[in-house]
Amino acid sequence: MTKAQQMGLDFTLVAEVEELVAGVDEVGRGPLCGAVVTAAVILDPNRPILGLNDSKKLTEARREKLFDEICEKALSWCIARAEVEEIDELNILHATMLAMQRAIEGLHIQPKLAMIDGNRCPKLAMRAEAVVKGDSKVPAIAAASILAKVSRDREMAAFELIYPGYGIGGHKGYPTPVHLEALARLGPTPIHRRSFAPVRLAYEARESLIES
Repeated sequence: MTKAQQMGLDFTLVAEVEELVAGVDEVGRGPLCGAVVTAAVILDPNRPILGLNDSKKLTEARREKLFDEICEKALSWCIARAEVEEIDELNILHATMLAMQRAIEGLHIQPKLAMIDGNRCPKLAMRAEAVVKGDSKVPAIAAASILAKVSRDREMAAFELIYPGYGIGGHKGYPTPVHLEALARLGPTPIHRRSFAPVRLAYEARESLIES
């Protein structure tokens, strides 16, 4: 079995075994609440991790197991974020780029190349390359997607206890019918993104009720 087969993803896209490469991914651009979370991972080619894949294609139990294995075996990893206030001030795209910069800067080893999931790259001190659907093509990006998703999902589960009634632990902040109904009924929380239309409308509805 080749190393590429062991990893479950195609190493031929980049010479990942020939130079120090960091994979970078984000989770949480679409939700109405919570931070956008990013991760950067430099894998160790001498310590392969079986079953790396796009975090969305893995079960929760499998993601949790891989999270611990990635943290143990990676040469370097960092989980970073941009807070709700930064999202509202900068917009979600620029906040995501900021969080990706923080993830790369948080690595204790500087990579020669940063491979970014998606179609654009943040400004970095090293060469960067955008890879569309990179979390299903590049093992280091897949690893980053797992760290980011598990970290954010855990945070949403904690917010479920702080802000009951919204179903945050289930929908993770995404604009599901359950979330939108709770937002209209209960109003926004401090972790909701005011710059997102459904949240802005909920604030405006609350304010009109107070004024009347």
